[in-house]
Amino acid sequence: TASARRITAVLPCFPYARQDKKDKSRAPISAKLVANMLTVAGADHVITMDLHASQIQGFFDCPVDNLYGEPSVLRYIRENVPEWKNAIIVSPDAGGAKRATSIADHLDLDFALIHKERKKANEVSRMVLVGDVKDKVAILVDDMADTCGTLGLAAKTLMDNGASAVYAIVIHGVLSGKALDVINNSMLTRVVVTNTIPHAEKKKHCPKLDTIDVSAVLAEAIRRTHNGESVSYLFGLASI
Repeated sequence: TASARRITAVLPCFPYARQDKKDKSRAPISAKLVANMLTVAGADHVITMDLHASQIQGFFDCPVDNLYGEPSVLRYIRENVPEWKNAIIVSPDAGGAKRATSIADHLDLDFALIHKERKKANEVSRMVLVGDVKDKVAILVDDMADTCGTLGLAAKTLMDNGASAVYAIVIHGVLSGKALDVINNSMLTRVVVTNTIPHAEKKKHCPKLDTIDVSAVLAEAIRRTHNGESVSYLFGLASI
């Protein structure tokens, strides 16, 4: 009704991104519902960051720019992790292997994987490490931290296998439930999240929490979209 020529929806963290397939009978695909709601509301273009599954872009009938937090993560590791050249990148599950190997390749580091078995949706029962982390700084990389149960257990598994320190770097820090208690009581040296979800209040209760600011990446994407410039530059390793 406001007669806007073009509407661009900017969602730093796409809601219901984990509900992207029917993992059991009669389960909803809520990510598709959110995509439909945005499209029907009139969005002509969507800008988001690190979708849980890249296929969600196909849920839309309009262009989607799925920006990457990887360049910001690489810069953070180089600037803030001491002895990062003696580090190993670890994926806490098989699904994040691609993300972790990409970061390991760019930093010229080794890669390890943790295989986890779940009893229930948010609870991990057992973890098995694949790779050698002895006397190395382990850097856990994931796209989302919810209750942080996975990160806490992964840190314990890595320390039991001889890691000298464990960092966790996550794009979307949901940090729900007892997440802060889990982090404070865990063997994690530091948990680093981007500010796609505000967490200023949570930092007061958790001294191990650190922030990567991705506002500049989103701002540049908005500017380029508005001016009709190429957004492809941001998909490379351009750290703003």
